[in-house]
Amino acid sequence: MNIILQASLQTLNKSEVILKQLCNTQLSDATVSPYYSSIGTHFRHILDFYDCILKGTPNNKVDLTARSRNKRVEEDCHEALNYLNKIIDHLKAFQFNETQLIRVVDDLGTGKIEIPYTYGALLSQANSHTIHHYAIINYIFDRLHIKINDSDFGFNPSTPKESLINK
Repeated sequence: MNIILQASLQTLNKSEVILKQLCNTQLSDATVSPYYSSIGTHFRHILDFYDCILKGTPNNKVDLTARSRNKRVEEDCHEALNYLNKIIDHLKAFQFNETQLIRVVDDLGTGKIEIPYTYGALLSQANSHTIHHYAIINYIFDRLHIKINDSDFGFNPSTPKESLINK
């Protein structure tokens, strides 16, 4: 299996562990400032990003603005786990050429644009994007006093290990 897919699967597997530790109330709690987003909205956003990549189109175009945004995933741990497992199953079966050029549609704040990418670059971005949202989720955990059993959740793999020590 491609190393980029392995990294994504390893990162996404953390979602399963976390989702199994939460109740629906914790998943959907949107009381933490300054953004008032929930753990569930971040998990849904992560999975939507991968879903867009995996759907793609026959003409090698991926539209990152065409996310499904299923509210049930944000509010129900069982729905979130089902969506996660669907994404993981699709990633395990995903066949791609790492250097193949594709067109990615995104909105960077000035309207939709098409950007040339490779599948390798897009999947690498998806993995980093996931870790970024894990960091936000970790912040929400802290503010909601939710303890998780994963000392490096939300940290990039390149983060020096001494930085992970709980202070």
